[in-house]
Amino acid sequence: MNFELKTLTPAQAAEFPADALLVLVPDTAPKGDTPLHRLVAQALKGGDLEAGVGKLLAAYRPEGFKSARVLLVRAGAADATALRKAVTAGVQALKGPGVAHLGVVATLVALDNDGLRAAIQAAAEASYVFTTTKPSAKPRALARVSFGVSDAAALRDGLRLGKALVAGVEFAKEWANRPANHATPTLLGEAAKKLARGGAIKAEVLGPKQVEALGMGSFMAVARGSAEPLRFIVLHYQGAPKGEAPVVLVGKGITFDTGGISLKPAPEMDEMKFDMGGAASVLGTFAALAELKPAINVVGLIPSCENMPDGLAVKPGDVVKSMSGQTIEILNTDAEGRLILCDALTYAARFKPRAVIDIATLTGACVIALGAVRSGLFSSDDALADDLSVAGETVGDLCWRMPLDDEYAEGLKSNFADMGNVAGRAGGAITAAKFLQKFTAELRWAHLDIAGTAWKGGAAKGATGRPVPLLLQYLVNESQRAPAKPARRRAKA
Repeated sequence: MNFELKTLTPAQAAEFPADALLVLVPDTAPKGDTPLHRLVAQALKGGDLEAGVGKLLAAYRPEGFKSARVLLVRAGAADATALRKAVTAGVQALKGPGVAHLGVVATLVALDNDGLRAAIQAAAEASYVFTTTKPSAKPRALARVSFGVSDAAALRDGLRLGKALVAGVEFAKEWANRPANHATPTLLGEAAKKLARGGAIKAEVLGPKQVEALGMGSFMAVARGSAEPLRFIVLHYQGAPKGEAPVVLVGKGITFDTGGISLKPAPEMDEMKFDMGGAASVLGTFAALAELKPAINVVGLIPSCENMPDGLAVKPGDVVKSMSGQTIEILNTDAEGRLILCDALTYAARFKPRAVIDIATLTGACVIALGAVRSGLFSSDDALADDLSVAGETVGDLCWRMPLDDEYAEGLKSNFADMGNVAGRAGGAITAAKFLQKFTAELRWAHLDIAGTAWKGGAAKGATGRPVPLLLQYLVNESQRAPAKPARRRAKA
């Protein structure tokens, strides 16, 4: 989709050339004597445009307007939350084969950069269509959205961020929505290489022999039961001087999760194609970085494989050696995400990062705890946790900090290895995070459990693209801080 800004007066709005106009209406009738003012005033005075953000009133060929279709939409206080709701309602009402170019008239509301970014996100989300494996689906008709605003120059930052977010979220959704046979580890590696063709990103894709040479025994154990070869994807974005310490993003890339020998129940197992939502979010974030080009260095690490119950598959009770040298008793093969992430976290230390954030559809326990509204946030660093929370609040991609008390790690003790990979049902999202924390002693680290937020089930089944908005906003905020030098920080294990 193409998004653009135009400085537009209320008088010029009626002449806006578009297939349809979406007019954002404030709570009180604006004063003026233009076709736009008169139409809004009449709708409000007659009570035909109901009160409430997202309420609509359609007009066909209203007097004085060049566009045949005009839709008035209540925008309330016109903050980011209200604008997201209003634009979503408007685009859903107007999407169809006859609207390829939509004009959004925002001259009557006080639109700021956050509001514009939210409106752009909403327009893209409301018109999104997945077509890769569904030839019968009608592709998105809406190709261009023009925002008419009072001062286009003042909103350039919101436009840039909004466009980058859409690029990143839609890249993540594309790969997370693909069935597992269309999104194998090998194909994820090809997607990473495709990102690198634009010049802003560098990609390296390691295969089984290279991963074995690194000593990633935990990662390799998960991949043993699958005919699909594993891939370890390493992405680099350099927007700051080479000497500046990078942020490292680590995404869980289980392209399909049967549970392995600890087989999952059959109902809704198809949704386990979404178990690479963390990997998709890292790829999407890099797509957004390539669009926005902030002044920061970022490394992306994606350990990717399938978790299958082949005769070679790892068994409950097997002990494997991780890249860190710590041994792990695999008590449940369905707790595999942490087994691939722990080796990637060990690998991350070589970059001497300013921060490491892993993103994973890790536990059903996090879904029970937080539902689909907020991602679970775990961190041993208060400042990092605060920065991620603030970024999420800014873009409406919410998270909630969970505890990491040492007592939660007691259940991970093993008689046969340095640790077990599970600690029972109680506090399952926390004990999973405590497992990962054992591999982050030299890192400033945070973990995002996105099991409840990475996709929707039911009639609206599909990937959400979260937490790409949170991650990109965090990176933008970091890029505006003082340059970070490579350093290590001792965290509590």
